[in-house]
Amino acid sequence: MILLLMGTTGAGKTTVGELVASRLGWTFLDADSFHSPANIEKMRRGIPLTDEDRASWLAAIHHELAKRSAARENVVLACSALKQRYRDEIGDGLDMRLVYLKGNYETMARHIAARHGHFAGEGILAGQFADLEEPKNALVMDVSRTPEELAAGIVRKFARG
Repeated sequence: MILLLMGTTGAGKTTVGELVASRLGWTFLDADSFHSPANIEKMRRGIPLTDEDRASWLAAIHHELAKRSAARENVVLACSALKQRYRDEIGDGLDMRLVYLKGNYETMARHIAARHGHFAGEGILAGQFADLEEPKNALVMDVSRTPEELAAGIVRKFARG
């Protein structure tokens, strides 16, 4: 199974995803690690990515997930996946479930201001909220809760046992 933790920058996808993967004993993947250097530089400068920028990124993520799924490996993926078509491409033909880490602009901006060393800053947040297509079939988690509380709720929902 692939568990996709999605949401805008500042939602806590990586922090919560690492906790969930650790507690479930699953592999954790961060979609940010699939970005090209050019995409990372654009985001660092506050320039929103285009669909053209994202095409090879989405394909690389899907390829990796398909490989791991074929090996029967359970994966937690932290990925913005803001649009439905991105989620469709990432999960095409795979057993993927969604967790939407949801919060308002102010909460996400606070989270961004509190983190250090990440290339994506508040400069891209407005564009991400503009692009966001909220999923219809997802476990929705309010990011005003702590990462530990979020992870516990996700684990309760998706633990097999």
